[in-house]
Amino acid sequence: MPDSVDLNGVKRLLQNGAQLVEVLPPAEFAEEHLPGAVNIPLKSLDVSSAAQLDRRRPVIVYCYDAL
Repeated sequence: MPDSVDLNGVKRLLQNGAQLVEVLPPAEFAEEHLPGAVNIPLKSLDVSSAAQLDRRRPVIVYCYDAL
């Protein structure tokens, strides 16, 4: 089950080797994204696209939402 984390939790996870994935559409990701993030757009997130991730390391998934 996914957990929510605050900014300090994200920083701690990244320092310990977590992977950062932004699920934004490619155009939005190209315009602006978090340092070190990889882009796997939510609409294309499946087993095949997630195969690029290291299953042994935690994954942080991020999506910007203005609401």
